[in-house]
Amino acid sequence: MTLKELSPRQALNKAFLKVKPIRESIEIFKTNLVKLIDQINETESEEFHKNLVGDFLKNTYYSPSHFINTKGRNELVIHNGKDYKSSVGVIVEAKKPTNKAEMLEVDNLNAKAFQELILYFLRERITGNNLEIRYLVATNIYEWFIFDAIVLNSYLSKTKHW
Repeated sequence: MTLKELSPRQALNKAFLKVKPIRESIEIFKTNLVKLIDQINETESEEFHKNLVGDFLKNTYYSPSHFINTKGRNELVIHNGKDYKSSVGVIVEAKKPTNKAEMLEVDNLNAKAFQELILYFLRERITGNNLEIRYLVATNIYEWFIFDAIVLNSYLSKTKHW
């Protein structure tokens, strides 16, 4: 598997580049991002920071059309619908900002956060038979690693180690 770091412009679907952003959406994002960063408390737990990330995502993008919460052992998930009964579309692994040992790095993905994402993905995909997972996200609030679930699934299904 070849990994390639992408700039936001490279990562975005070209169709999104043609859509003119709405000023109100930009202002909501800016306000919520500042609030998220201001609420970081490096002495607090991972759970505290997971809740900050969940609130940021709800208030910025997903509420009220998508349900965000934990699911089983998964730290944070975004459902494809308005309630917990809908399928999971995004799996998020949130680490506290000071937890460098467990957080991914661009040149080293073999970290606990990525391993947990893979575990949660496989549980949801294989045990839960969920074909609607779109993304896996690892974040420490300052850094965001976003993985396309289709690419990951393709790679894992071709791996001979299983």
